[in-house]
Amino acid sequence: MSPFMKFFLFLYDSLPPSSWFLVQRRNLASSSDTEEFARSGIIGEILYIWKETRIFFCIPILKFLVTLCLVMSFLLFIERVYMSIVVVIVKLLRRTPERVHKWEAINDDDLELANTNYPMVLIQIPMYNEKEVCQLSIGAACRLSWPLDRMIVQVLDDSTDPASKELVNAECDKWARKGINIMSEIRDNRIGYKAGALKAGMMHNYVKQCEFVAIFDADFQPDPDFLARTIPFLIHNHEISLVQCRWKFVNANECLMTRMQEMSLNYHFLAEQESGSSIHAFFGFNGTAGVWRIAALNEAGGWKDRTTVEDMDLAVRACLHGWKFVYVHDVEVKNELPSTFKAYRFQQHRWSCGPANLWRKMTMEILQNKKVSAWKKLYLIYNFFFIRKIVVHIFTFVFYCLILPTTVLFPELQVPKWATVYVPTTITILNALATPRSLHLLVFWILFENVMSMHRTKATFIGLLEAGRVNEWVVTEKLGDTLKSKLIPKATTKLYTRFGQRINWRELVVGLYIFLCGCYDFAYGGSYFYVYLFLQAFAFFVAGVGYIGTIVPTV
Repeated sequence: MSPFMKFFLFLYDSLPPSSWFLVQRRNLASSSDTEEFARSGIIGEILYIWKETRIFFCIPILKFLVTLCLVMSFLLFIERVYMSIVVVIVKLLRRTPERVHKWEAINDDDLELANTNYPMVLIQIPMYNEKEVCQLSIGAACRLSWPLDRMIVQVLDDSTDPASKELVNAECDKWARKGINIMSEIRDNRIGYKAGALKAGMMHNYVKQCEFVAIFDADFQPDPDFLARTIPFLIHNHEISLVQCRWKFVNANECLMTRMQEMSLNYHFLAEQESGSSIHAFFGFNGTAGVWRIAALNEAGGWKDRTTVEDMDLAVRACLHGWKFVYVHDVEVKNELPSTFKAYRFQQHRWSCGPANLWRKMTMEILQNKKVSAWKKLYLIYNFFFIRKIVVHIFTFVFYCLILPTTVLFPELQVPKWATVYVPTTITILNALATPRSLHLLVFWILFENVMSMHRTKATFIGLLEAGRVNEWVVTEKLGDTLKSKLIPKATTKLYTRFGQRINWRELVVGLYIFLCGCYDFAYGGSYFYVYLFLQAFAFFVAGVGYIGTIVPTV
């Protein structure tokens, strides 16, 4: 045997044991073809380079990432358990907002003074080309049980679609004829998007007579007693600047994707908003279904359009001025979830990119603030921003969609069982308890959230780095009842032509990688980890071909 052949076999002996390597070694040892020896020598050199790269570069980096993910997993676990304990204590002690804060119904027994006992309230409804739902929100706002002379409904219509404009104007005229004090304010530009519209709306002279402002997005429908149940918190507690209410989803049963959204958002309100309100008197304003004290809004600097989360921006600035917030879980406001995958992706991009960008802009401002305690500063920077808005997205995608699949290719990487089983199981159960009716959908929720974590992670880095799409604002498309009136048979030919437009190549690439890792684990692994990998890959493939959510036909 030639020295070259001996050296090549030595390289094979030094490589980690593997079924494929052993087969190749046996085939090589039994071969007598000189040309095959030469070709195998080249392969041996490539494998040697790969082995060195693997040992001195890939494995150290992967071990570092595993360690980093384990730390993030532990931090997330502590945060979720902490919020859950707070909520349990609040429920057991029955510390409802009405018992914690002073709350009394407005006295209207004296007929002569009845209306003067009611403060002047401005109701803002910002909208942009939302003809499917605009009539619902305007009608619901105008039906609020509040003296007509103590309420101004302000429709902030930035629509560019003639049909949307016509519908909004017709709806405003209809309610004006019924005696409602309703104003339709139209801008000639969209500078600042929603924040710009809200800011422009506050600059009108008639707003000066208002003490409070209630804000509803175009698809939100408050119950008639909304103001009667929320305004008393602001009247009797002068330190409170914001009353936030819970969202109730009218189309949660439309498709599996809306059910997944319902689970995530129910947990957000029950755990994050409830715990923040109970312990710190602070939480992120949800941008709608809330009532602000106008004096607090102005003191905080009003609406700013420096990020795509103008609502969170205002809430943090108001908090830094010493104002307190209250979350009222029992007051629900009906609204619609995005039911198309495209609309949901755009929404999640804005909701992930905006907070990351705001954290970048406001960290020093929070640290330098003199009006709030060090404890609240720590809560804002660490709990509210870093853990819930940054770590959760990056960890979910990197760990569950990249690191864990990669471990099947690198047996040297050992991930403890608590990180792969106990922690995610606990977090998943805590999340599911917010929506008991969807317990049977837990597996689907896990897979779907992992898919969406890719988009959220991308948006988070865009926000942190202030990259290209950092200020991208796309209004979340709402369908209302329009889908029910579509004639599906007429759209059949269109659906075939639009299939290519629904392809999402990022999901397909990640899904393919996870699938290949699953195949390798199935062939050479000693566990059943490939079951999870195949399921997760399938979820990415389904999202990759756009077969998720409601598919709107084009007639």
